[in-house]
Amino acid sequence: MAVFDLQKQSLRELNAELHRQATLLRESGSADTEWQITNPRGSHAVAVGINGALQVSIQGSVGYYCGGMNQLGQIHVNGSVGPGVGENMMSGSIRVTGDASQYAGATGRGGQLVIEGNASSRCGISIKGIDVIVRGDVGHMSAFMAQSGNLVVLGNAGDALGDSIYEAKLFVRGEVKSLGADCVKKEMRKEHLEHLAGLLEAAEISDVRAEEFTRYGSARKLYHFDVDHADAY
Repeated sequence: MAVFDLQKQSLRELNAELHRQATLLRESGSADTEWQITNPRGSHAVAVGINGALQVSIQGSVGYYCGGMNQLGQIHVNGSVGPGVGENMMSGSIRVTGDASQYAGATGRGGQLVIEGNASSRCGISIKGIDVIVRGDVGHMSAFMAQSGNLVVLGNAGDALGDSIYEAKLFVRGEVKSLGADCVKKEMRKEHLEHLAGLLEAAEISDVRAEEFTRYGSARKLYHFDVDHADAY
């Protein structure tokens, strides 16, 4: 395992080296694929833009946009993360052992983001295919304008969950303070239970059952402007 100490080397050097190794892996099939990053000290944009099957373990908390635009990389943060973790990620996985600040997983198009603590406001905003699983609570406006993908919350959700949602699937085990515009409670049928069970298994969560969750999604009334629903816009 290669070790990179951010107290001794720069963030620019780290990301450049990760990109170089990902390129080597794609082009030759041979590269340093296992990385441990020490002393992150809240640095922003750690391990962004990875485009290869690298395994990156970050020993400590980080700032903004950790793992942004990730493709294929497996990133494990042993700490908490600032705003925008996994922003616009395409594939691969990010696991955070602590808490996440605002808009975790924003606009994510694929892959898996697991937050073992709590997530702040706008978790999963405008997601487009990513699976976001939060063991704790999520804040207000989570899954705002979520287009596709999944948000699974084992704890509670704040105000305006799923506001202006499209076709993303929301599963909440705890209480929801309020639902946003066009977001409604939906029936949990067999196919949804099976789908959720698969998401929990993929996230290595085995201490809860799919039957304990409530499903939420779009009422499909805001897809096209209708004067009868003008107050909801």
